[in-house]
Amino acid sequence: MPMSTSHCTIITAIAAFFLSAAVTTTSAETLPPYKDDLFSTQKVLQTGDDGASEVIDYDEMRDINGRDQIPQKRVQQKYVSLGIKKLQADETLSLDGVKLDVTRVGPAENAAFTVIFIHGRDGDRRLGANDYSFGGNFNRLKNLTAGNGGVYYSPTVKTFDATGVTAIAGLIRYANAQSPGRPVILSCASMGSQICWGITRDAESVKRLKGMLIMSGVSDPDFAKSPFYKAKLPLWFAHGSRDPVYAATDQQALYEKLHKAKYPTHFTLFQNGNHGTPIRMIDWRRVLNWVLAS
Repeated sequence: MPMSTSHCTIITAIAAFFLSAAVTTTSAETLPPYKDDLFSTQKVLQTGDDGASEVIDYDEMRDINGRDQIPQKRVQQKYVSLGIKKLQADETLSLDGVKLDVTRVGPAENAAFTVIFIHGRDGDRRLGANDYSFGGNFNRLKNLTAGNGGVYYSPTVKTFDATGVTAIAGLIRYANAQSPGRPVILSCASMGSQICWGITRDAESVKRLKGMLIMSGVSDPDFAKSPFYKAKLPLWFAHGSRDPVYAATDQQALYEKLHKAKYPTHFTLFQNGNHGTPIRMIDWRRVLNWVLAS
């Protein structure tokens, strides 16, 4: 039966209330299952470090051609649920005089938690809001976040330098002000990882963050000097073993250094995966639950 906007608002508010209580107790299962049979049944080839690292089987014929109606462009319909688009809006935020275009999914205020995704080179806010690309994984992220009372932001980053870092620092401050005291999780892909590393050096942003995910990104040899490191906020890495843009070995080396120092970190390697594989294959529910429970 169709629901009115008021019904959707009430349901979102109720979800936010119960999720807020769950976050307070730091349950390992803060976010309930959502299409886990399609997204969370990946074959684990190898685990290490008491489960902190893993190698996951990836096969293009199965995970792209067998999953997409049009390979790399449109996933099969069963992978997406478009009702969540009722909570989606394109906005231009003014953040201390800096204009930032974002796609927001979920409540603008009093969200149970916030997830921010930063695209790579040649991307914009549409990439992280596309329901059908990357195997429907962004649609799942929208439903996991907004469907549980959280808010998801996919901003357009124009430059991957100090200017871009300043814009995202402004978005983090904004999200924190809109939903005081609630977790903020930052995720970055490819060249967007330069924004993540820049944020780790900004003490004010770090105070407002709960954790971070880096997919197919660059490594930061000076990370251990950052406020983020000193705060010991959880950090998850994901990479494809055949990534031709940024070598997986660089991120893996940083992960191993952090794990040795007993830093809260996780590393997922997609065996035979390419540069875009982690965006398609990352299990968002597992990552978000791990960060929220840390």
